[in-house]
Amino acid sequence: MSPTIGFGAQLSIHPPAEQFELVRRLEAVGYDSVWTGDHVSFHNPLYESLTLLASYAPITRRIKLGVAVYLLALRAPAVAAKAAATVDVLSGGRLVFGVGVGGENPKEFELCGVPHKERGARVTEGIDVVRTLWRDTPASFHGRFTRFESVSVDPKPIQRPPPIWIGGRSDAALARAGRQGEGWVSYVVQPDRYAQSLDKIRAAAAAAGRSMAGFTAAHLAFITIGRDWEAAKRTWVRVLSNRYAQDFEPLVKRYGVIGTPEQCSEQLERFRAAGCSYFLMSAIGDPRDERDQLETIAAEIIPRFRSR
Repeated sequence: MSPTIGFGAQLSIHPPAEQFELVRRLEAVGYDSVWTGDHVSFHNPLYESLTLLASYAPITRRIKLGVAVYLLALRAPAVAAKAAATVDVLSGGRLVFGVGVGGENPKEFELCGVPHKERGARVTEGIDVVRTLWRDTPASFHGRFTRFESVSVDPKPIQRPPPIWIGGRSDAALARAGRQGEGWVSYVVQPDRYAQSLDKIRAAAAAAGRSMAGFTAAHLAFITIGRDWEAAKRTWVRVLSNRYAQDFEPLVKRYGVIGTPEQCSEQLERFRAAGCSYFLMSAIGDPRDERDQLETIAAEIIPRFRSR
């Protein structure tokens, strides 16, 4: 029997009332999780990620609340541990804490007073700090960037611990996922590279003496559903080029999940065959169309995978 494929939705920013209504709707139509990205400073406005997820806790009951991915190097890990634990408690144990290095916007690191070149080392150590504070009372840690003795951060999260999914494509990120993650989130990769990356994660886990049992292999899919491939392509390129302040035209055939629901399902199936067990659907289009896109995915794409 094929494993169950999970589906989450990563949302763009809307006015608060619209944001909350969309999250309620996602839970109603059967998504497993709702996600937000994370930046302190970005090309476009973004809500603070953990604050946003906390606002979803009282208006939902079942759906998991995820951040993909939290730029841990930009914050003191003790503060991140406290905020994430609070979201987990307020939601009744529904947080998925995705963590990544980031770095595409060096001014963001300058803003937060963090040396850009230290970001990878800070994330690697920060994950251990967060887990230590979630677990121990009192807690002690002696690292390169963080040192403390016999302190406690309470209340502890309900999940012991909340799962940490590692985001990224680099070899360093893949090694980090194998050594430290309960999951991995990829983006802008093709299925063959996805399978190769999973092999690298498995090798890193084996070298660290860790089991891959229960590990979640996820993929952030930039998806646009249209009446045909060409119409979907035009929207995909326009929106992502504006969002990331670079030309996405050369990337569309390599990284886009675009076209009719059937065409999109065929593209997602290649990732499933490569080992993906969880899709985070980022519906690429005008914000006013996001709900329709996500409802179409729920009605016409998710059942194709759940019927297995």
